[in-house]
Amino acid sequence: MYATGVCPYCLMAERLLRAKGVADIEKVRVDLEPARREEMMQRTGRRTVPQIYVGDRHVGGYDDLAALDRAGGLEPLLAA
Repeated sequence: MYATGVCPYCLMAERLLRAKGVADIEKVRVDLEPARREEMMQRTGRRTVPQIYVGDRHVGGYDDLAALDRAGGLEPLLAA
């Protein structure tokens, strides 16, 4: 997950993933490593954080993650 230290949506995404049983969340802090923000924008086409990946699949931001969960698609993705 691409994130910053002060992003409330990053914290909400982390909370949701932990509630689903994800113990290890790899965070890339784009506020501490500005070059990684460029990497994030190249990979995702987006400028805002969080940008969440489950494995190699780009899920999107927090709203996308929450919508995926509401639609019942998050748990199967995490289980794969």
